Amino acid sequence: MAKKTVTKSDLVDMLAGKSAMSKKSAKEFVDMFVGSLAHALSGGSKVTLTGFGTFEVRTRKARMGVRPGTTMRIKIPATKYPAFKAGKALKEAVSGR
Repeated sequence: MAKKTVTKSDLVDMLAGKSAMSKKSAKEFVDMFVGSLAHALSGGSKVTLTGFGTFEVRTRKARMGVRPGTTMRIKIPATKYPAFKAGKALKEAVSGR
């Protein structure tokens, strides 16, 4: 079986196909969901979808690094990044249990 990347457009098509929604409504829903998720995370909240997983913002500590192509040491500042931890039901669905 070939691996396939599912795009936002594919998600919209799947949602519209499995519900009575039009593709336009499904696209608006997906856009609102993603926007709401990003807004909650940027505000410092954790988003938990029971059975699916948890989205949160984590912090990577400041550290020293080496500039590529040279031996010059540089300071890499602390950064925040989005993270996802899969829930039990999603893990079981993916593993085929």
